[in-house]
Amino acid sequence: MSDSLENLLGVGSRVKHPAYGDGVIIRLQKAAYEVSFMLYGIKPVGKTFTEWEVVERIEPFDEVSFSPIEEALERVLTRHMDIGKVISLGDKWKGGTLSLQPEDENLQAKEMPVETFFNKIIMIRDRVRVMEQRINSSNLTEEEKVNLQQYITRIYGSLTSFNVLFKYKDDHFKGAGRKIDY
Repeated sequence: MSDSLENLLGVGSRVKHPAYGDGVIIRLQKAAYEVSFMLYGIKPVGKTFTEWEVVERIEPFDEVSFSPIEEALERVLTRHMDIGKVISLGDKWKGGTLSLQPEDENLQAKEMPVETFFNKIIMIRDRVRVMEQRINSSNLTEEEKVNLQQYITRIYGSLTSFNVLFKYKDDHFKGAGRKIDY
């Protein structure tokens, strides 16, 4: 690395970003860190960024490749902390507006950017996934877990109406028959 190692953070360093919150550095690039944030997924952050709090600093290593370790860390974070890839809004909806018009003409219509609405749907999805993980790691009986999983499957089924917003079919909500991978 050509940068001075004394100011750099290594893979595994924990940080608190003013906008993205808690995160872990998962990969070093030439000019940026790849940081996996709990609520916002993986984001690049420039190595010169100083506005975050370093919660735990890990020393970077010079001339050693940690790709397998970085990939394993990313898999663990994705699976157990619900930090994953960024879900993309379909191109045709970018810059669009969602309009809700009540039947009563005396009432005011509600408009919001489609991106705002989409982000709220993604937040619901993330929270249902966390609930799913907590149910499966709880001390409930297997029968209780199965019963609650059936409700979660129905929630996903109810959300399939919003699949039209997603850019990629792999990101769609799925109801019954959804494979749950733990």
